[in-house]
Amino acid sequence: MSEALKPLKWYKQLSGKKDRLTEGAFLVEGPRAVAQVMTSSPDSIIEILTVEKLDVSFDSYPTRLLTQSRLNSICATQHPQGPIALVRLPEGVYSASLPDNLGSRLLLLEDVQDPGNVGTLIRTAAAFGFDGVILTSKCADPLSPKCVQASAGTVLSLWLRVSDDYISLASDIQERGYALVATDLDGDEDISALGKDKLLLTLGNEAAGLSSNVIDLADYRIKFPVVSAKAESLNVAACGAICMYLASRGA
Repeated sequence: MSEALKPLKWYKQLSGKKDRLTEGAFLVEGPRAVAQVMTSSPDSIIEILTVEKLDVSFDSYPTRLLTQSRLNSICATQHPQGPIALVRLPEGVYSASLPDNLGSRLLLLEDVQDPGNVGTLIRTAAAFGFDGVILTSKCADPLSPKCVQASAGTVLSLWLRVSDDYISLASDIQERGYALVATDLDGDEDISALGKDKLLLTLGNEAAGLSSNVIDLADYRIKFPVVSAKAESLNVAACGAICMYLASRGA
């Protein structure tokens, strides 16, 4: 058991960004998501909340037993499944400071507002070996309950940065030899740029797409041929998944 038990309302308040920042923690719900965090960032787990005794893989973590109704009261999901992990906010998420090791494939999300899309894109990025994701502050918060749920706990599998200074970050990354590839309805159907060894893939808002600031900065502008009579464009998460798959295959 934890030495200093928090009131249940304290955990519930972590659904708000301000409280997550103040307390330096967020919640990860569900057995698969918690297992993913235990794999990708085991030292980030502060405490486990559960309704039943867990297996030995959880023995190294402080554990708090709750009734199902009390567990339900702090969950964001309508029909929650335990356990829940209380997790430290990763360093540097809400900053304009890039990590020392960027990796080779990166994703930039500009004003993607639906938490399901943001979480799905982070999960897809992790699955296809991307190393980091930059998000504008108008994006859904990647550590909000809905985003974490949609990401299936992969939010700690790569580095994240949330910043309004994303244009400067993108320029800095370009100067390090990365190709900035923008998805654009007026772009080129030649998608070979996705196979660059050092890639910064950019995806825009669900309705407006990418801003002119990002488009103008891009080294390559690509689009996918769609049957416009049937669908004007792809959902941003679907577009991102195709792009990231192609990038992982060397386009």
